[in-house]
Amino acid sequence: MSSTTGRLSAPSSKASVPHSKGPTVQVDFGGQKVDVPKDGYYDRYRMNPDLKEVARDPAVGLNIDFFTSIPKRLVNSRGGPTYAPNFYYRTSSVQLVFLAPLDRLRSKLPSPLEPITALPGYGLVVVTFYSYLVCDNDPYNEVSIAIVVRQPGQNSYSTTQLLYSMWNRIFYGYVVALPVNTDIARVRGVYGYQFPKWLANIDMGMDDHTIKADLSATDGTLDLTLEAPLPALKNITSQSSIVTNYAINKIDSEWNQVKVLTNPLLGAQCLFPKNVVLSRGKGPVSSLLSELGISTLLRMDVLKDAQMVLHMPQLLNTSDNVKL
Repeated sequence: MSSTTGRLSAPSSKASVPHSKGPTVQVDFGGQKVDVPKDGYYDRYRMNPDLKEVARDPAVGLNIDFFTSIPKRLVNSRGGPTYAPNFYYRTSSVQLVFLAPLDRLRSKLPSPLEPITALPGYGLVVVTFYSYLVCDNDPYNEVSIAIVVRQPGQNSYSTTQLLYSMWNRIFYGYVVALPVNTDIARVRGVYGYQFPKWLANIDMGMDDHTIKADLSATDGTLDLTLEAPLPALKNITSQSSIVTNYAINKIDSEWNQVKVLTNPLLGAQCLFPKNVVLSRGKGPVSSLLSELGISTLLRMDVLKDAQMVLHMPQLLNTSDNVKL
């Protein structure tokens, strides 16, 4: 097993799993039959819950005013009619931002997307472990590997774009891997968004001192583990530091962008963090990170509590809009 810190590491111990293994019911999504928790959010609400009921859910435990100004609408999707956007009422995440050689990144990007330049010869790869504790399509975990790209339609220098993104908390990326640990998350992601999702075992948790996460194949083969000290967390005023991420990808051969809003509530940001060990096994995500050539860890963002909104894909006007 290799490690980004250059030393060997034992696999992290299993963190808490956010969803139960209780009774399930079968539902249809775009002609696909998937099992969801019986009496869970999807079973009861079909993506359109009463926010007053959500606010009373002890598992949420947070003020949900953030969602009241974002109306849900019944829209057509590749998976059939659905209420959108998708609300994530309580989440936690650990995000790692690495340098990687530009030539390696270009080899993974479809034309005309281009990686943003962070330093001469280097771009950025973002590795994120998510735990969605309460959401419209029931609890699940996810691991995202994304390349930070130049903003579609903008011809300014990479440095200018990067500074603008950091100042305004608006980022553009191309997702190259997105394993999840529930079937409805996989089906919705593949058929609704054409994201590179597959089923895997994913655990992520934080205690008072340590962050531990791991990703393995469904046959148990270890792929990726993370262990890091938990930094001092700070309360963040709701809606004061919203981050906007745009995932750029092709859906049915046409360029789209998927908007994701994150409302951080309790978290921390560490530059050049120490004692962070991301260890690679023999799975597809570890192989991908090796192919991308990730090296220096620039930043770690930890969110113990946050809320998110996932919008439906939005068609870019023409393919010319992604010219860089």
